[in-house]
Amino acid sequence: MVRTEDQVRNSAGTILGFVDSDEATSGTGQITTFNQLGFEGAKHKPDGWYLPKDKGGVSIILEAKSEDTDLDAQKWVDELNQNVDVTMSQYSKVIGILYNGRTVRCFKNKTEVQAPTELQNKQFYIDLFLDEGIDKQRIYTLTARINNLLHGEFGVTNLYHRMILTACALVAERYGAKLENLKESPYQTFNATVITTLSTSLENDRKQNSKIDILLDEYSTIRMNTTTNQQIAEFIDCVVSVSECINSNKWRGEDVMGIFFNEFNRYKKKSEAGQVFTPEHITDFMYRILEVNQNDRVLDAACGSGGFLVKAMSNMIHEAGGMNTEKAKAIKSSQLYGIEFYKYVYALACANMLIHKDGKTNLECLDSRTSEAGAWIKSKGITKVLMNPPFETKFGCMNIVENVLNNVPQGTMCAFILPDKKLEKTRGITKRIKQKHRLRKVVKLPEDVFQGTGVTTSIFVFEAGVPQGANEFFTCWMKDDGLETVKNKGRHDLRSRWPAIENHWVDVVIKQSGDETCKWEKPDKCMSYQVPVKPFEITEEDFRKTAMDYLMYKRGIDAKEFSNSLFEKVMYSSDIEADDESVTVTMRKGDSADGED
Repeated sequence: MVRTEDQVRNSAGTILGFVDSDEATSGTGQITTFNQLGFEGAKHKPDGWYLPKDKGGVSIILEAKSEDTDLDAQKWVDELNQNVDVTMSQYSKVIGILYNGRTVRCFKNKTEVQAPTELQNKQFYIDLFLDEGIDKQRIYTLTARINNLLHGEFGVTNLYHRMILTACALVAERYGAKLENLKESPYQTFNATVITTLSTSLENDRKQNSKIDILLDEYSTIRMNTTTNQQIAEFIDCVVSVSECINSNKWRGEDVMGIFFNEFNRYKKKSEAGQVFTPEHITDFMYRILEVNQNDRVLDAACGSGGFLVKAMSNMIHEAGGMNTEKAKAIKSSQLYGIEFYKYVYALACANMLIHKDGKTNLECLDSRTSEAGAWIKSKGITKVLMNPPFETKFGCMNIVENVLNNVPQGTMCAFILPDKKLEKTRGITKRIKQKHRLRKVVKLPEDVFQGTGVTTSIFVFEAGVPQGANEFFTCWMKDDGLETVKNKGRHDLRSRWPAIENHWVDVVIKQSGDETCKWEKPDKCMSYQVPVKPFEITEEDFRKTAMDYLMYKRGIDAKEFSNSLFEKVMYSSDIEADDESVTVTMRKGDSADGED
């Protein structure tokens, strides 16, 4: 039975929690005018309202419709906006909600924003204004201080040891170590506290993920110079400050370990294990073009620091309504899967999840090229794959891709970041892949996404279990992501250009049209985006130069010697006159470039 508008409105009021309180005037109905709510002269009647008595707070306006109403119709948005306009005469922060009992459209000061399709409590929508994201620049600054301290004062020269030490300290702080109280203590006390906190806190998580002990094993191998209490105190200050940033409600899936790696590793062109950590804005872009949702089971079989899994966890939980929902627990415990070969990098992935109190993620320390890893993948019922496998052939890049495609269910959409021409350079493996799987899309990325590697990359989207045959695939080229290089700090979206660029390219990739770079390619011709060949052009100047070179050749004149001689004559044996607008050079009679009259 289709619910009426009245029924939907009443239900919405309960879900949103629209009741009068000391903090706000709130309610639902269609008999109350804005004039009665304190907006003089306004006769519109909102379906629901939340109006804080503090006019600096976030207000919410509800527009309810019957269950069979199509919310895509612009007239309903216009109707909502009329009420939002009235509200904005007194409030600078207004959330507008369109709701038909089945789905939700959400607007922030009349601009539509991404929100869960299920209606949430009012606090969720209030937080859309309050949560603007963590201060990543501050994290970079703090990370630089940590790196310099560990390398210069603590004597921890190994890149991964510095990362693991910092990560374990962050996990311990997250699980209640209260490191702030240890600032006057020697390193031995700090070290013992971290180990004890980790050992106690991970007890329950071991039941699902026994290999999580690797984090403690790797931490125990770290050795350092004797340190002063002052150095320990400075390190603790930085760790606690980073923890406060990433454990606030403002976190939106930023890859903390990726930030650490970029900072700790910025003096080296490539890490020891061939790791290339995916920039956070690209992980989000891939999540969106694969249309991942809160019900997916996501795999990254070369997970590195866990960036794709952290981003997926954040987006899926946000869609589900927040960290405190039952769905969030299910996402953490049974919808995120990762494999990492190198023990120390695997330890960092564990730490990255633990920092966000997710020790139950299904992470395994395996070789993703093996049948063992294939069997593990096959048992998980994966529905989406997001990956950036190691680029180099010696690390088995395409073997990993093939093993993943062969062991996920038929129809699974899989996105891999690979060097532009990787499929064309590994013809044997590519031929096998095409016999079983279909390349659907290729998105060429900006050339400096992986700065310092010298590698240009594309996102390759496959559909597993469907042979390629003669089916063409869609390609496009994102030439610019709007990010700029900051000295010693990597690439950043300094001008806030990326959100609009991302929305454009998500639309292009999903619709497979909408940009001049869009092309369809035949798989028997290529397996990559084909950069257009610049057409041959010749200018009048080019023609004259070629003709002059030919005439000098016919006369036996050396072109370089003639050019040098001409330059000297013009500069030093000529009459030169100049005014404010021009310079006139006149060769004296009898002078010539080749020494003859």
